Amino acid sequence: MGQVWNKNDWLYEGQLGFRPAYSCENQVITVFQDIAESLDKRVGTDGILIEFSKAFVLVPCDRLLTKLVASGVNSRVVVLVMEFLAGRPQRVRVEGQLSKEAKVTSDVPQGSVLGPVVLLVCVNDISRNIDSRIRIFADDCRIYGKITNKNDTEKLQTDLDTLGKGQ
Repeated sequence: MGQVWNKNDWLYEGQLGFRPAYSCENQVITVFQDIAESLDKRVGTDGILIEFSKAFVLVPCDRLLTKLVASGVNSRVVVLVMEFLAGRPQRVRVEGQLSKEAKVTSDVPQGSVLGPVVLLVCVNDISRNIDSRIRIFADDCRIYGKITNKNDTEKLQTDLDTLGKGQ
C-alpha cells in the first residue's frame, strides 16, 4: 500500500509516523523550525498538542474501507483488509469465565502489522478544511499557527473546532 501512496503522493506530508525514514524526532524538529522562523520575525506562535485517545480502538471499519478505496489501493488489498477487520469475533475472560462472542464493528488489533497502516489511512485527511499547520506522529497531533492579530487566533480556534468535529 505504501508504494501506491508514495507514488501518488497520497499520504499527508505532515504525517511523520509509521513511514520509512521518518521518526518522532522529525516531527519535533519540523515544529521547532517553524516556531524558530516565527521568532526570527518576532511573530508569536500558538499551538495545541492533541493525542487521539484510543486511536486504534475507535476506528470505524466502514469509514476506513471507504478511505482505503479512495486512496487508490488495489481492490484485492481492500478485500483483504475488510476480511481482516470486519466482523471479527471477540471474547473477554474475567476471573476464568469467558464471555459470549461478540462481533467487532470498530477497532484495529494493536500489535498487528496492518494496525499502523490503517491508522495512517484514518488520519490522512486530517488537514482537510484546516488552514493552520498540522504535524502528526501516529496518534499525536500538533496544530499551530503564527499569531499576529486576533483574526489569527480565531482562525486557529476555528481549525481546532473543525478537528473536533472530524470534518
